[in-house]
Amino acid sequence: MTSKHESSKVNVMLVAPILPIVGGHTVQANRLLEKFSGSSEVELRLQPINPSFLPSLQRVKYVRTLITWPKYVLDLLLNVRKFDVVHIFSASYLSFLLSPTPALIISRLFGKPTILNYRSGEAEDHLRRWRTAIPTIRSFDKIVVPSDYLVDVFADFGIEATSVFNFVDSERFPFRRRKPLKPIFLSNRNFEAHYNVACTLRAFKLIQTQFPGSKLIVVGDGPERHNLEELARSLQISSVEFRGAVRPEAMAAVYDEADIFLNSSSIDNMPNSIIEAFSAGLPVVSTNAGGIPYIVENGRLGLLVEKNDHEEIAANALRLLSDDALAQRLIAAARESVKQYTWEEVSGKWTDLYMGLAKKKH
Repeated sequence: MTSKHESSKVNVMLVAPILPIVGGHTVQANRLLEKFSGSSEVELRLQPINPSFLPSLQRVKYVRTLITWPKYVLDLLLNVRKFDVVHIFSASYLSFLLSPTPALIISRLFGKPTILNYRSGEAEDHLRRWRTAIPTIRSFDKIVVPSDYLVDVFADFGIEATSVFNFVDSERFPFRRRKPLKPIFLSNRNFEAHYNVACTLRAFKLIQTQFPGSKLIVVGDGPERHNLEELARSLQISSVEFRGAVRPEAMAAVYDEADIFLNSSSIDNMPNSIIEAFSAGLPVVSTNAGGIPYIVENGRLGLLVEKNDHEEIAANALRLLSDDALAQRLIAAARESVKQYTWEEVSGKWTDLYMGLAKKKH
């Protein structure tokens, strides 16, 4: 029998990806589920957008959505009625059409309030090219994005959005003082064209001309993997390690191996990996793509360069290695900034959203 205390909880369906899809959406979904597991106010349950079958095809972008779509829709039809609020993670383009849209329609069918948690750095291009997505987005009861950057992007299209930041568990990414810095670099982005990991490889080639003993750890997987491995060979880069996709629980140890974090994305939002680097004590050199300047104040929290400029990435990485005072200032300020990306900061915002929508339903 359900106790009065348990029945007073807001029951929330979280519609989100699960492993083997590795990326920021999966990481944040897992963190939300874990943190709310002990809540006295919210009962959060997962509805995967990629139900677990045909595992060999689950790693292929778009294909994984198409093959699992019928079961996903059936699961929604069977389960949405059991919840008070439906919280839907969203990517862009075709994924938006196939995942959040049916969740919205079915939630409306059963009279359930919805949160669209739009998490793609490609929002501007998506909304410009797929104008039909705009009225669909406006149909959700609440639109939540993980960065103030996306709040501004949505406002440009006349859509009101609220930001609730991604969060990290700083205890899982413990700070280690790096003094002096060693020339050991980390890239932790999926191998998608818009993350432009090739630019990081080209930058590292230049770094090695000054520090022949330097090392680059490359974490990630995706459709660009073969091209990136071929590029590393053609550039004759030594000491580059392609680690593949690393499970979230194993990433802290990888951060601990490195001393400087490199990111060269061309399109971006609010990378979990940069906040994790801040927490672990790695100074960040990154392009200024999308929402990155909203979380990395240039010269105070990290060093930013223009997109696709591997020479400037290399130059700023070398600057960190030669100017320890600068590196330590960036590390200290970035570590302090992580406080706004903790569970303590964001938990109340999610709870208030869930409870507010549940009350409106009644």
